Amino acid sequence: MKELKCPHCGKVFTIDETDYAAILSQVKNAEFDAELKRRMDEISSRHKVEEELAAAKAEQEYKQLLNRKDIELGARDVKIRELESSLRSIEEKKNAEMKLALAEKDQTIIRLKSAAEIEKNKSQIHENELMERHKMELTAMQEQVNLYKDMKTRMSTKMIGESLEVHCSTQFNQILRPMMPNAYFEKDNDVADGTKGDFIFRDTDEGVEYVSIMFEMKNEMDTTATKHRNEDFFKKLDEDRRKKNCEFAVLVSLLEQDSDLYNGGIVDVSYKYPKMYVIRPHLFIPLITLLVQTSKKSLEYKRELEVARNQSVDVTNFENSLLEFQEKFGKNYRIASEKFKTAIDEIDKSITHLQKIKDALLGSENNLRLANDKAQDLSIKRLTRNNPTMKAKFDAVRKVASSDYSKEQ
Repeated sequence: MKELKCPHCGKVFTIDETDYAAILSQVKNAEFDAELKRRMDEISSRHKVEEELAAAKAEQEYKQLLNRKDIELGARDVKIRELESSLRSIEEKKNAEMKLALAEKDQTIIRLKSAAEIEKNKSQIHENELMERHKMELTAMQEQVNLYKDMKTRMSTKMIGESLEVHCSTQFNQILRPMMPNAYFEKDNDVADGTKGDFIFRDTDEGVEYVSIMFEMKNEMDTTATKHRNEDFFKKLDEDRRKKNCEFAVLVSLLEQDSDLYNGGIVDVSYKYPKMYVIRPHLFIPLITLLVQTSKKSLEYKRELEVARNQSVDVTNFENSLLEFQEKFGKNYRIASEKFKTAIDEIDKSITHLQKIKDALLGSENNLRLANDKAQDLSIKRLTRNNPTMKAKFDAVRKVASSDYSKEQ
C-alpha cells in the first residue's frame, strides 16, 4: 500500500499499488502536458521574440543597407555630375584648342601662300633678269660678230691683220699696262734672218726676266681665195720665238672660224712646238695674266739657277729638277687649259649651264693650285739632295755672303 497526502487539506490516505500507479500516471501525464505546454509556450514566446528581434535586426540592417546604397548612389550621382562637368570642360577646351589650331593653321597657310607668292615673284623677276641679261649678251655678241663681219668686208687682208694688232695693243695698254708699268710690250721690228714676229712681251723682277712671249696675229677676209690654217704659221712662230730668245709663243688668230678646237678656248700645241699656244683675241689678256702668274712661281728658282751658273757650279741635277718641275707644271697647265676650254664651251651653250662652267673653272683652279703646290714644294734643299757638288757650292756661297755681311757690320 502507498500513502498519499493531499496537498490542499493535508489528509493522508492509502492507496494500493494499482491506484498509485494510475494516479502517478495521471499526475505524470498532466505535469508533462503542463510542462510541455509551458515549454512550448516559452519556446513559442522565445521564438516569437527572436523572430521579432531578427525581423527588427533585419529591418535595421536593410535600412542601413538602403542608407548605404542611397549614400553610394548619391556619391555616384555626384561623381557622374563631376565627370559630366569635366567632360564638358574637356570638350569645350578641345573645341577651343581646335578652333585656335585651325586659326593658326589658316594663318600659316596664308603666310606660306604669301611667301610662295613672294618667292614666285622673286623667281620670275630673277628669271626675267637672266633672260634680259642673256638677251643683252646675245645682242652684244651678235653686234660684235656683225662688227667683225662688217670690218672684214670693208678692209683688205693686210688692214684686217693690222687691226687685230691694234686691238691687242690697245687691250694691253688699257688693262695690263697699269698693273705692269715696267713690262715690255712692243712690235717686233728687229728682222732676224729675214723674219720677225708681231709683238714681244717681257717682264722682269729685280732685274731678272721671268716671262717672255712672242706673239703672232693672224686674220683674213672671208672672201680671200687662199684660206690659211693656224698650223701653217706654227713653224715660223717657233723660229721667231727661238731667235728672239722668248720662252713662250702665242698665235692670236681669227683663222678657221668654224673650228670647234680653236673656238673652245686656249689650245696648247706644245706637242708639236714647245710652249706654243693658239687663242682667239678675247683670250689675249687672260693668257698673258695666266702665264705671268705661273712664271712668277719659278722666278726664285731661275734666280738661284743664274747664281749657280755664274759661279761655274755643276748644275746637272739642279737643271733636271727644274725641268721636271716645268714638265709637271706644263702638264697641269694643259689640264687647266682643257678645263678652261670646257668652261668656254659651256658659256657658249646657254645660261642654264652656269653650274657646269663653275665646276670646270674650279677644276682648272685646282690644277693651277696643284702646280703652285709643286712649285712651293720645290726648294734648294730638295734640288741639291742628290748633288754633293751643288750642295757644297751653295754652302760656300752662303758662307761668303755671311762673311761679307759680318764685315759690313
